[in-house]
Amino acid sequence: MYLYFGIIPLILFIVFMISYFIDPRKLINGLLFNFFLMSFLMFCLVASLSSDNRLLQLAIAIPIGALVLLIPFATVAFTVALFLNARTLFRKEGRRFSNSLTLLLGIAIVAYFFIGLFNLSGRFSLEFQPFFMAVSFIIFYFLIHASNFLAAYFLYQFNRPRLNQDFIIVLGSGLIHDKVPPLLASRINKAIEFYNKQAKVTTPPTIIFSGGQGPNEGLSEAEAMQSYALEKGIPIEHTLQESQSVNTYENMLFSKRLMDSLKPQHSSIFTTNNFHLFRAGLYARRAGLNSQGIGSKTAFYYWPNAMIREYIAIVVMGKKRHLYVIGTVFFFATLLSLFLYFFGE
Repeated sequence: MYLYFGIIPLILFIVFMISYFIDPRKLINGLLFNFFLMSFLMFCLVASLSSDNRLLQLAIAIPIGALVLLIPFATVAFTVALFLNARTLFRKEGRRFSNSLTLLLGIAIVAYFFIGLFNLSGRFSLEFQPFFMAVSFIIFYFLIHASNFLAAYFLYQFNRPRLNQDFIIVLGSGLIHDKVPPLLASRINKAIEFYNKQAKVTTPPTIIFSGGQGPNEGLSEAEAMQSYALEKGIPIEHTLQESQSVNTYENMLFSKRLMDSLKPQHSSIFTTNNFHLFRAGLYARRAGLNSQGIGSKTAFYYWPNAMIREYIAIVVMGKKRHLYVIGTVFFFATLLSLFLYFFGE
């Protein structure tokens, strides 16, 4: 009987694969993969419990039981790691608000468990309880959304564009004293690496350096990036500048216009840091650019804070949907609170 239950993860896996191959730059890919993974784990559990094979039962039950038991310890370890990462980031990158996201998340986790441990919400009267329930539901909603984002992000890292591109777009990330900083250099180096690989087997692509001039910069990012690439041996005739964009969406949109003007039917990829890869893909899709990305490595200490920032940006991109969910939850919480106030004992 449990074999019929195995049809569910199989169907979900097929649906996920179809969605991923159509376009790996979709957040729903993470949702579909998580559905498949959970259904597969449930199938394994049901299969082991239904089997008469004692060894199979232990092979499935022990890892799942260990995972459940490790969750509290993993949560504590994760929280401690957030505080340690914040200290490292402050020491290496400076004490700025943009570098404090891991610290703030750690404080939020501690505060949430502190409230639950001492049952602080229970100190309020009955009519206020629906609002605490609403907050818990919203936290659960964003945990599910964040897990979908992380799954989609990691799956996108496996994307490997073919060596037949006409253009490579290098996304800007800001200059320091009119020079290319290490973070931006890693993006250019990734483009150069792909350029060299393709040049060995076919016609080399044209590299488009995309980035405008900031208010405190003496030249555009595009110009500084192009100079950096020329020093690395890239021929100037294989480079172009797009120097009007001021954000990732404009990087994609203006680069698309430039490529369309040069070659209406073209293939392209973009390079950015790996933590920024998935969101950049979403912006490319929004700009109508059929371009996949490759990511350069980022220092490990920088990655957690950057991923939190990326997730916040993803939430902002879908803010209308999230505000609708939050508004609906608090609307019903308000109705329930009023009911308890007027009719509760």
